[in-house]
This record gives sequence, C-alpha cells and structure tokens, in this order.
Amino acid sequence: MAVPVAFFAVFFAYPVVAIVGRGLKADGVWQFGRIGAVLSRPDILDVLWFTSWQALASTALTLLIALPGAYVFARFDFPGKQLLRAVVTVPFVLPTVVAGTAFLALLGRGGFLDELAGVRLDTTVWAILLAHVFFNYAVVVRTVGGLWSQLDPRQEEAARVLGAGRFAAWRRVTLPALAPAVAAAALMVFLFTFTSFGVVQILGGPAYSTLEVEIYRQTAQLLDLPTAAVLTMVQFAAVGAILAVHAWTVRRRETALKLVDPAQTARRPRGAGQRALLGGVLLTVLVLILLPLGVLVERSLDVPGGHGFDYYRALQSADASGSTFLVAPIEAVRNSLQYAVVATVIALVVGGLAAAALTRRAGRLVRGFDALLMLPLGVSAVTVGFGFLITLDKPPLDLRTTWILVPLAQALVGVPFVVRTMLPVLRAVDGRLREAATVLGASPLRAWREVDLPLVRRALLVAAGFAFAVSLGEFGATVFIARPDNPTLPVAVARLLGRSGELNYGQAMALSTILMLVCAVSLLLLERIRPDRSGEF
Repeated sequence: MAVPVAFFAVFFAYPVVAIVGRGLKADGVWQFGRIGAVLSRPDILDVLWFTSWQALASTALTLLIALPGAYVFARFDFPGKQLLRAVVTVPFVLPTVVAGTAFLALLGRGGFLDELAGVRLDTTVWAILLAHVFFNYAVVVRTVGGLWSQLDPRQEEAARVLGAGRFAAWRRVTLPALAPAVAAAALMVFLFTFTSFGVVQILGGPAYSTLEVEIYRQTAQLLDLPTAAVLTMVQFAAVGAILAVHAWTVRRRETALKLVDPAQTARRPRGAGQRALLGGVLLTVLVLILLPLGVLVERSLDVPGGHGFDYYRALQSADASGSTFLVAPIEAVRNSLQYAVVATVIALVVGGLAAAALTRRAGRLVRGFDALLMLPLGVSAVTVGFGFLITLDKPPLDLRTTWILVPLAQALVGVPFVVRTMLPVLRAVDGRLREAATVLGASPLRAWREVDLPLVRRALLVAAGFAFAVSLGEFGATVFIARPDNPTLPVAVARLLGRSGELNYGQAMALSTILMLVCAVSLLLLERIRPDRSGEF
C-alpha cells in the first residue's frame, strides 16, 4: 500500500487540494460561503442535472449495445477477431475534440445521416450519447469479455442438465459471476461520461454543458477560479459517493470462481441465432466504430483538387504549420510513444501493487482505498493540470521543466484501469491455493509469484494495453504541462484545430489518423502476445 498511497498523495491529492484552496481562499481566509452562492445559481443547477442524467443514459446505452459484443468476443472464434478487438479499442485513445468533429460530420448538416435520410442529430442529445458509446464500447468489451472468456461454460451446462432453461441458467450461474466485471465496466463508463469534455463541447454547443465543460469555461474563459473550485468539489464529492456505493455492492457479490483457459471456451458460432448475433455485433462495430474512423482517414487525404498525402508530407516541417510548433508536428508521434511507455510502467507498478493489496482482508482503510483509486477519473483534468503547475514548482518536487511530468499525469489516468482490470481476476483466485503454497514453505512473495502471477498474467497484459491506450490519448491535463518543443499527439491535434486554415485542419486529421494507426498496431501486437499455456487459466 505504501507506493500507491504515496503516489496518489503527492501527484493527485496535493495538486487538487492546492488549486481548490486558491479558489476558496481570500487573503488567507477560507470563503466557504462561495459554495452556497455558486450552487444556488440556476445555470449551475442546470449543468449539474444534465451532467448526471446524460451520464446515466450513456452508461445504460453503452451496456445495452456493448454486452452482446463482450459475449461474442469471449465465446466466439471467427476470422479477424484479434484485429477487430484492437480496432474497437482505438476510439478510446482518440482526442475527444477529433472524435467530436468526426461525429459532427456524420450527424450534422451535410453529414452522412443528413444525406442518407435527411435527419440531423447534432442539435439533440442523441449525438452526445452515441459518441459516448463510440468511446466506451471497448471498456465493456474488454473488461466484461476478459472475465467472461475465462468462465467455465460447464457450470452453465450443468444447470441446464438439472432442468434450467437457457436464460435461467445464464441468469443464475453466469450473470452473478460476471457482476463484478459488469459493475467495474459500468463504473468506468459512468465516470468518463460524467466528466465528458470534448464531445459535449463540440456536439452539445451552447445548449448542453457538463461539469467538466463548465469548469474549463469558468477557468480558461471567464477566469472565475472560485466557481471552478466549487464545481471541482461537487464533482469530487459526487464521484466519491458513487465509488463508495460501488465498492460496497461489489464486495457483497464477489465469490471465488472456477476460471479456465479462454482457448477452451471460444468456438465457431453454430446455428442461425449465433450467426445472427455475430452479424449484429459486426454491423454495430461497422456503424459506430469504423464509420467515424473512416471519416478521419478520408479527411486526412482530402486535399485541394482530389486526394493525396500532401497533409502528411507537411507534418515533417514546422514552417508548414504556420509557427504553431517549435518542432515538426511529426515529432509528436515519437514523444507520445515515449511518454506512453513510461506512463504504462508507472501505472502497472502502482496499480498492480494496489490491486494485490486490495485482494487481502486488511480492514476498512484498505477497502476505502479501492474507491479512492478511481477518483482521478472523476476529477476534472483541467484542475489536475493547473494543480501540477502551481504545486510541482519547488524543490524537492520542481518538475515543471522535466519530461517526467507528462508521464506522471498520464499514469494517474492509467492506474484506475490497471486496478479495475486486475482486481476482479485477482479476487477470483481461490485463496486456498495461496494457503497450500504457504504450507509447503513458500514465502508470501514466492506464493504470489508462483500462484497469483501465472493466473493473472493475461489480465496484466490487458491492463497494460489499457494503460498504454489512455496514455496515448490523454489530453485534459497534458495540454497544460506539455512543453512546446515536446508536444504529444493529442496536444498537437488540438493546436492545429485551434488555428484557421485548410492546411492546419488537414494536418490535424493526418495526425489523428497516425494516432489511430499507432494505437491499432500496438493493440494488435498486444492481442497476439500470449503467455505460455501453463500461465493461462
């Protein structure tokens, strides 16, 4: 517990508390009366209401659409499965500004849906909900599907032999076993939609605003730090309460599960029903995932007079971007890969230690830390970024001019994914295996290395993939701390989109396409890496 506690205390709690303190203090005196004044404003109440109900609606819609996909990826074996699994994860790392623009082209005036059926959705909340499904589809597929693929199907078959119908057997045997993973996925989706920024800002326009959008507006546009501080506290308290309820619910429903090698559970679809289910999932992926990604590729090639690679060639020169960068925009690719690797290592160490500690019965303090680990996903990235700038500027933590500051900010977002991915599998490991190893003379470290690690190796790889993916696409905090001579891909895209001109827009689309391809290749390589068969369930 020491390493995770120290990491979150220094790089999360300290910066957030410091920035909130600056907003609520005047001449060294706390001004708590500002809280009531802000929360009584009608415009702020409207923001709170919209933030809450759109997050619930987005979570429900994502689960409804993605759970069939989780089943297909877990139980079916079909050509192109590994490639498709990597593809559905790509949207998760795209900068929200770029994805919002892609959905605007699909759903707005002159978009695909407008040309096809004369329907526009950019002025409705449906555009926001669909974009959230686009982002979070992979969260459900990978989190729930990862555990589903390791559940022994013979348990459900035994229930059917004893007289239960197909649905009854699934409801009484499989669903309770999947509940922790479904709850974990729902929690992550809710937190990301509760703090949605780029999607709502672009697709919602002035009619819709989440807490994250309002915090940014109050901080960067209106320079009203007290209002931003109050909204940050509200967001923090709401997320903390949700996480506490979630942790209590999951603990009451977790049981030791019999897990098997995923290769033993996947098979070719049989029968018309299973083929129809596979076809429906593939159609969903085509419409919700591939179509928006295809828009990015098409726009990156749409040069004046036809199609070509002019925008990609322009990335190699800093002058082509109109002095937007001190270096050639293509340098952002190398920077992002280096930062993401370091952030992944940090996230695996911190998150892995935290997940291992949380599997032990160690009192309420440790159980409460389970919920606290998720708070970086529910606290404004704008607040964290500003907090880094005002706190990590003095010895011995004078990090503002060092490259490590960016991976640290990215790792804050990656750690919760490592914990939530590994925890359901770690808690499913039968504790009697550890006890048997101890009786045979193994030390606690050796017991963990010989018993737990082989069983959770696959979950560790999935966690690494998630941490790497979210590090590549992290934008909210990185935009404030990335140096002008070392931009990341999302920061470079945002800077290009913020400048007028067809060349800047085309370069932004080209960089977005590169980010998409880098992520797809990385995730595809991860899917092909398999530990030896003795190390899988």
